[in-house]
Order: sequence, then C-alpha cells, then structure tokens
Amino acid sequence: MEITGPMLDRFDEILTPEALAFVAALQREFGARRLELLEARQARQAELSAGGSLDFLAETKGVREGDWKVAPPAPGLEDRRVEITGPVDKKMTINALNSGAKVWLADFEDANSPLWENCVSGHLNLRDALDRTIDFESGGKAYALKPDGELATVVVRPRGWHLDEKHAEVDGRPVSGSLFDFALYFFHCAQRQIDKGKGPYFYLPKIESHLEARLWNDVFTRAQELLGVPHGTIRATVLIETYPAAFEMEEILYELRDHSAGLNAGRWDYLFSVIKKFRTRGREFLLPERNAVTMTAPFMRAYTELLVRTCHKRGAHAIGGMAAFIPSRRDAEVNAVALEKVRADKTRESGDGFDGSWVAHPDLVPICREVFDGVLGSRPNQLDRLREDVSVSAAELLAVSETPGEITETGLRNNVDVALRYLAAWMGGLGAVAIHNLMEDAATAEISRSQIWQWIHNDITLADTGAQVTKELVEQIITEELDKIAAGPGYDEKLFAQATALFKEVALDDDFADFLTLPAYAQMP
Repeated sequence: MEITGPMLDRFDEILTPEALAFVAALQREFGARRLELLEARQARQAELSAGGSLDFLAETKGVREGDWKVAPPAPGLEDRRVEITGPVDKKMTINALNSGAKVWLADFEDANSPLWENCVSGHLNLRDALDRTIDFESGGKAYALKPDGELATVVVRPRGWHLDEKHAEVDGRPVSGSLFDFALYFFHCAQRQIDKGKGPYFYLPKIESHLEARLWNDVFTRAQELLGVPHGTIRATVLIETYPAAFEMEEILYELRDHSAGLNAGRWDYLFSVIKKFRTRGREFLLPERNAVTMTAPFMRAYTELLVRTCHKRGAHAIGGMAAFIPSRRDAEVNAVALEKVRADKTRESGDGFDGSWVAHPDLVPICREVFDGVLGSRPNQLDRLREDVSVSAAELLAVSETPGEITETGLRNNVDVALRYLAAWMGGLGAVAIHNLMEDAATAEISRSQIWQWIHNDITLADTGAQVTKELVEQIITEELDKIAAGPGYDEKLFAQATALFKEVALDDDFADFLTLPAYAQMP
C-alpha cells in the first residue's frame, strides 16, 4: 500500500502500518465487488434512459413478505430525537458533541470537502475527542468538551461507493473512499467507543440497491472478524437518498439486519436522484425550482410515509430530514419566519411517526427537541407506531408530475448563485457552507446544477419573465451573478474561476455527469 498524500503533523498517528494494512485487507477483499456494483448502476441507468421504470423487485418479494426484524437499538442509539450534522473539523467536533443533540453525524461525505488534510485530520479529531484530548481556540474563546454523559453519540458518514481516495493506493489502484474512511475510524475508534459503552456506528450514503447494502454488511462482518469485535457491534443507518433505494427499503434493512440502525430521509439528494435517473424522460419527471418542492409534494409524501412504515414494521428507527436554516443574530424577522418553518417541518415529521430528525446548527437543537419531546415524552422513540394505515404504490413514488410549483428566473438565479458560492468553497476546502442563512452541502450544488440541466433540455419557459431556459441564458446569468459575488466580501478570483468552469461543465454539457464531485475531486491537489 502506498500513501501519496503529504504526511502532515500527527498524521503518522492515524496512518500507522497496522491501520493501513487493515485498509488494504478490506480493499483487496471488497474492491472488485464495489466496481461491479458501480457498473450495475450504469446498466440500470441505461435501462431507465431507454424507457424502463422503477418498481418493487419481484425477486425479493419473499423478503418483503417475510417475518423478520432488525437488531434492537444499540447503546447510545435508543433515543435519536435530535441529530446534528456537520464536518469533522475541530470546532464542529466540539460544538456538535456539546450541542445537546442525541446524535452527531460526523461527516466525511457531503459536508466535508475531501482535501487530503481534511480526511486524515478528521480521524485525528474523532480519536482525540474520544480520548478527551481535543481542544480548540478561536477569537480568544476556548472550546472544550462537556462531561461524557452529556455528549452526542458519534455516527460517522464515510464517502459513497462512487468516490476514490486518490492519495492512497493498494496494488497500484486508488482505494475506495468508503473503505478508507470506514476502516480508519473502525481501526482507531471501535474499541474506544465500546469502552465508553457505545459502539462504532455509521451512516451509509448514496446506496442505490440492496446489493450495495449487502456489500457494506459483508465489510462490517469481515472488519469485526479481523479486529476481534463481536458480530453485530457495528450499526448503520442508511440514507434513502437515491430514487432506486426508495423501492428497496425493506431489502436494504434485511441485508443489514444484524447491523441495522434504521433509515433516513435524505431530501436534497433524493430530488437530485429523481432528475438524474429520469433525465431523458421529458416533462413527466420535471421538477419546479428547488425551493418550491416541499415535503408535502405527493411523491415526497409517499416516500417519507413509506420510510416510516417500513422501518417500524421491522423494528428500525426512521430519521427525518434536514433543517438547514442558520439563525441570524442580526435579523429577528428572518429568524421568526424561518424558525416557524422549521417547527412546522419537525411537527409534521414527529406526527408522521419519525423517531428523530436532523438539524445543521446547534441553535436549532432546542426547537427540534421540544417538538419531539411533545410527541415522545419520556419514551425514547416511536417504534410502537407501526403506521399500518400506510400503503404506498410504485405509481405514487413515481408521481413527480403532480408536484406543484413554478420555474422562475429568481429560482434559476438562486441555483446559479448558490452553486457557484458552494463550489468555490468546496474547492477551497470547506464542505459545509453558510449561504443566505442556510447551511449548504454538496447535495445543494447537485440539485442546483441538475435542475438547470433538466430545464435546458426540456425547453422550459420561465414563469416570471417568459424567457426560455437556454445555455446562452444560463451563461449570461452566470456572468451577472458572478459580478455580484465579486463585488461582495470573501471573493477569491482563482476559486471562483475554478467553480465557474466546473459548474458550466456539469450544468451545460450535453452529457450529464453522474456526480459533480468526481470532476471536482480530480482538480483537487
């Protein structure tokens, strides 16, 4: 195994010979299967592009009709009423653990820019936090951890199966980013977590089929064997954030059943996946601008109702979506309107039977907790609410055309502006970015660019101006929005030049890039 990234301060504490041998063992055993599954994604995409559709699988009907349950909730995951998400930098590590949330999604994926320094230092931060040796100071303020009993449970989200870690090679080929992130955390922190009465827990992103979940389960089983950790100690929550996965929720839980901790409703990536999977199918799968697509849209309602029903039927937690608002200390009116929306969103989720939900900022933890407290009381979850009243058909999951909302120049400009700002930050090493009072991550840029691609290829006319969305119009708006950004604070000409070129590539090219992070990562040092 070869490491080509720089060995910065203390990196030798994480990239030890023993840890790298563990990474290499998993890569050698599972790397080929991972590539086969990525090829299967392409084959399925070709079928959809040729006119095929999604449906519940005939070959797994026995799983859906079978009598089985996932493992009972693991220590530290019984009560998940509030979960906070964020990258694994020092400040966020301390703030998230101290936030009052029950769970911290420690993110190596969409909220993390995968600079080599970010990826390795994140593991240092997690290990130091477990050892209680982490400290951070900024602006004369010192940050320190509260007592262990008051800290959130750590749940790590590794990168998706599609991403490599290009600075680590086994037998001359890049290591899977998923296996790299998982293996380093498991090697260094599994026993530390067990010693604290919890365990090594994970969020699994971008899964598109139960076979991809099966691969993860086999990785977990082998990793536990290699390090002498009891089978079933690992627990994983799967994000249902791709369109195909919505039709395989029960199968995904079944594949991971000894290691399952539930499912999560990943909103923005789900919308991105809807466009990606059916991008050649015309207006039947056309979405209005992203801010107009709410969780009450019929196809989104079907997806979340089915998720709760599926999870509780199998004894698994159902975790709701993100509240991305960042409270402003300067604008009370903006706060009041936004916080009311957050409260309404969490009220809907708790009323539907979700066991908890996500927030992006510590200031939102009290609202989410208050809403779920009102439904849960002293109970840790709502697993007893089986939602047997719910019955969702494939047609209901596919009813994208029933989504209300318009496509306006305002929405188009917002997509351009937010994507450019986010991509510039991402290329500069920031994966979670505050933009217009919202915490944005890579899913934001994906939905923004994919919507624009879809509108261009469907000859969309803007509702407010009557103009047709063309490449030329989008290029004009890119120039105008870039001029506005350049006139404001924090403008970096080089980063925004990179961001602009990348955005044009993934939004305006005739060929649709599967993930914008792939060409973006290729440009990173």
